[in-house]
Amino acid sequence: VQLQAFGGGFVQPGGSLRLSCAGSGFNLDDYAIGWFRQAPGKGREAVSCMNRNTGSTLYAESLKGRFTISRDNRKNTMYLQMNSLEPEDTARYYCAAQPQRYGVGTGCYLTEDWFTFWGQGTQVTVSS
Repeated sequence: VQLQAFGGGFVQPGGSLRLSCAGSGFNLDDYAIGWFRQAPGKGREAVSCMNRNTGSTLYAESLKGRFTISRDNRKNTMYLQMNSLEPEDTARYYCAAQPQRYGVGTGCYLTEDWFTFWGQGTQVTVSS
């Protein structure tokens, strides 16, 4: 199982970016997915997750309305659309995946410990 995140870069405050994370060696359809981020000098924090069965999502409270998680199982890829970016969003963003049994469970968890597989991260810098 490998996850490759890309799409990060420099963006001005108020701008948008879409991060992608391509999976290989497994079917993303069988996994819950998630995004986390780590700012310089801080611990990793959860951004969002999505259940594989229902597509239900969770977001960090402070990010609701600005960030959107999605997936395209045909492309084995997950996405994070980020709008109205702020300097405080500057961080390295990591994608994650967790096997989830078909038809079992309707949620996901915004905790690092729940996710088994991780990508290497992509840097997002928001600055004028």
